[in-house]
Amino acid sequence: MTDAAPASPDVTAGPAIAKAALYLRVSTGRQAESDLSIPDQRRQNTAYCVAKGWDVAAEFVEPGNTATDDRRPAFQTMIDAALVKPPTFTVIVVHSFSRFFRDQFQFEFYVRKLAKNGVRLISITQDLGDDPMSVMMRQIMTLFDEYQSKENAKHTLRAMKENARQGYWNGALPPIGYRIVAAEQRGAKIKKKLEIDPIHADTVRLIYRLALNGGGDRGPMGIKSITTYLNERDVRTRDGGRWGIASVHQILTRTTYIGQHRFNTRDHKTRTAKPEAEHAVMDVPPIITEAEFEAVQAALKARSPQWMPPRAVSGPTLLTGICFCAFCGGAMTLRTGKGSAGGMYRYYTCSTKARQGERGCRGLTVPMDKLDRAVVNHLEWRLLDPARLTTMMDQLLERREEWNERRRGHIAELRKRAAEAEAKLKRLYEAIENGVVDMADPSLKDRIAELTAVRDQAQADAERATSAVERLGPAITPDSLRRFALAARRKLRNEDGTYRRDHLRALAQRVEVVDPSEIRIMGSKTELLRTLVAAASVESAAVGVRSFIPKWRAGEDSNSRPPDS
Repeated sequence: MTDAAPASPDVTAGPAIAKAALYLRVSTGRQAESDLSIPDQRRQNTAYCVAKGWDVAAEFVEPGNTATDDRRPAFQTMIDAALVKPPTFTVIVVHSFSRFFRDQFQFEFYVRKLAKNGVRLISITQDLGDDPMSVMMRQIMTLFDEYQSKENAKHTLRAMKENARQGYWNGALPPIGYRIVAAEQRGAKIKKKLEIDPIHADTVRLIYRLALNGGGDRGPMGIKSITTYLNERDVRTRDGGRWGIASVHQILTRTTYIGQHRFNTRDHKTRTAKPEAEHAVMDVPPIITEAEFEAVQAALKARSPQWMPPRAVSGPTLLTGICFCAFCGGAMTLRTGKGSAGGMYRYYTCSTKARQGERGCRGLTVPMDKLDRAVVNHLEWRLLDPARLTTMMDQLLERREEWNERRRGHIAELRKRAAEAEAKLKRLYEAIENGVVDMADPSLKDRIAELTAVRDQAQADAERATSAVERLGPAITPDSLRRFALAARRKLRNEDGTYRRDHLRALAQRVEVVDPSEIRIMGSKTELLRTLVAAASVESAAVGVRSFIPKWRAGEDSNSRPPDS
């Protein structure tokens, strides 16, 4: 009988080896590219895990993200992996607690969230236990990290604001119309400034021109109309995309284009606007004039529903929305009444006085037909007098010629840039044909696309600028001004003798009633010139003319007293 083999002894499994995840982070993209911090963190964290006998199951690298919030892609991926059941790893290893978070509240929130799923956070330089004393020490450390982060941010922001005040660029993508250039070198650091990019600066000027004068047979455009105009004509953004309303609005409201770039205007976390006292103004080369900028702001304000009710534009009354009391600045509104013979009378009366009585304002009540007639008669026989128009236009025509010369200079630079890009493309194609450049090079396609985009954009902008110069047409003469005046006078009235609101509002944007025998009429030269051109159907004579004097009411003699009748 054969003896049976002895039974093997029971083997008890040893403790499971912990699986660790390494979290490696630096604060900025520049550090991620040039700093040795990430490799050093990896080396030290790995050595710590080896000493503890832990397996490194995963590694999460955060190249250039702040730890003041949790909007970090690698961090969120790590948290998701740690919260599955069972977790992918049981330990998260960081070099210091500040690598994980620099916000004490968020730090404790995530530590407790991880602990509920059996995952611990370990700092290799701040090795603490789980007892109450260690927890308190950890909280003190993270609170100090948060304080230090805020102090560093405060000092950094102060330095960046001063850098901007000195005219230097702090980084990020420049506003469209500008490009970054090296200005000077201080030690190892190169200070940079903004200069005008002629290709895209031309697009900025076009947008302002459309807002002020319109395009083709259209009058001044709003933001939506400008956006449509640009996209219909394939005018591309800096990155070759299509325009949106927000982009056009930003260009039309940004003070950068008059030479005053504002830095530190919004809180980078909440995106709320900061008080103007905290802004730092950086001087940059202007692309447009202050007069153009202010005229556009006034036009945007006038179009805004917050400032101009719809009835001011679409109401039946001739002066609704542009007639104001000279004493209180309140609007003159329509009032009606019956005469002794039973007839109906219409009046313009001060709205403040109508609501509050004499104590609110001593403003006047004026018969509607009398005031309408006085305003139209003045515009017809004083403003649209050919001799007066000639005097008013002298300075603007000089500006027109200056604009023309400047435009030709931009065209030359655009064509030069297009030619340079074309030459580079030809040399690149020759190098490919001769086998000097490897077609498999992944950067080759991007370089060809970049040069092609520069060439095509420069050519398109040059053609558009050339068309604008050609549309400028011959010089404006006294004879052409006389024709303009006659045509504009005809346009002010309909065939039945009634007045045309659209043409009147192009000539006068504000009417103030001072007393029964005096009114003030104010308007924009830009609107006046556009109306004259449109009335005479000779658009080319004034395209591109800019207004440098916002009001055409040059003196007291420009507004005659209304007739007694």
